[in-house]
Amino acid sequence: MSKIIGIDLGTTNSVVSVMQGGDPVVITTAEGSRLCPSVVGFTKSGERLVGQTAKRQAVINPENTVSSIKRFMGRHFDEVATERKMVPYEVISGPAKDAQVRIPATGKDYSPQEISAMILAKLKADAEAFLGEKVTQAVITVPAYFNDSQRQATKDAGKIAGLEVLRIINEPTASALAYGLDKKKNEKILVFDLGGGTFDVSVLEVGEGVFEVKSTSGDTHLGGDDWDEIIVNWAADEFQREQGIDLRKDRQALQRLRETAEKAKIELSTVMETEINLPYVTADANGPKHLMLKLSRSKFEQMTAKLLARCNKPFENVLKDASLKPADIDELVLVGGSSRMPQVVDLVRKLINKEPNKGVNPDEVVSIGAAIQGGVLGGEVKDILLLDVTPLSLGVETMGAVMTPVVERNTTIPAKRSQVFSTAEDSQSAVDIHVLQGERTAATDNISLGRFRLDGIPAAPRGTPQVE
Repeated sequence: MSKIIGIDLGTTNSVVSVMQGGDPVVITTAEGSRLCPSVVGFTKSGERLVGQTAKRQAVINPENTVSSIKRFMGRHFDEVATERKMVPYEVISGPAKDAQVRIPATGKDYSPQEISAMILAKLKADAEAFLGEKVTQAVITVPAYFNDSQRQATKDAGKIAGLEVLRIINEPTASALAYGLDKKKNEKILVFDLGGGTFDVSVLEVGEGVFEVKSTSGDTHLGGDDWDEIIVNWAADEFQREQGIDLRKDRQALQRLRETAEKAKIELSTVMETEINLPYVTADANGPKHLMLKLSRSKFEQMTAKLLARCNKPFENVLKDASLKPADIDELVLVGGSSRMPQVVDLVRKLINKEPNKGVNPDEVVSIGAAIQGGVLGGEVKDILLLDVTPLSLGVETMGAVMTPVVERNTTIPAKRSQVFSTAEDSQSAVDIHVLQGERTAATDNISLGRFRLDGIPAAPRGTPQVE
């Protein structure tokens, strides 16, 4: 029986882990680091690079280097207007109105699933090198707030990479698994997961090997990338004011600025002031231009206050849905690299009046949880029961284009629900059943999961036939 690997397929970085001798172990990549950047690059000679090597050449080859692809997974082209502006590569509308990536170097268009599959294939190869055996099965994590098409897209990416995806599990749930593996007493824990491109909050009850998700909420359009973007725009505006040149028009300069902005953000988590220093960033008739700016932590926090405020709503929702008060939470687990920002730690501390738990590594905990779930499925780990919930309501479209929820959000899954509906017209012989996912009342505002037609209804006055 080959090993089942656990993969955290992240917006910025991905991690792969496996159970060895009853303990989860993070597998180092071929380059020797524990994190593999979620970046795919195509060189002029048509060679494909994945991970660290792709990230290194991003500055000189921005339009052929794909990063943050997770933000486009399972999404329609019109849904990703803001995300399209934040990436240096070209995003186009595919045959099924889905977002696709156009790569000039190869002259081809790739779906986000194909790009993600390249990252997964690299992680798979690294795991095989580490274990010395073939790997065919995996557990992959997704943000808890991913909808059905985003989950399906992640599964497809695994299939393209030659992996049988045994289970898709939610990132906060995986973190709780890793945190609570050896906890005996019952605890209510809140997992606050702010990654590179997505944000999730979940409340779980953990104890005696049972992990029960009480509620979950989030924002799939919020992550560390957005914080970087604010620094990028601020620096570009300052430079334009001083030199009259807009760096956003120059792809290479913009890519350099993006990388420096990310470094500046990371530095500001430990120091009070950092310098953004880009020599020879561009040139005009008078010669080369250099960008040198000082950014203090207070200025950075003031610029990004709007983003931080967006963390509040999901936080309040998750407690309300679990019918808990902040005082009921026993432990606070912070996950995702962006949760290291002092402003985020302060916000969470203020909301719950508790110190966050420092016992887990925010970068690796999700992948470790996925490996544990792999161990459960492979029979290596005993006595663990995972009860997850559906993040969004599922329902059907009824007369007047209204969405009628059948399975409410935060229902423990697997779940089975039935409701009786009837016909809207006299002698109606068929009904179209349109299955939706989301929280809005108008059917068109929700995500369509599929339609099917039920015919052969005997003719009768409206409201008489019973359709369950």
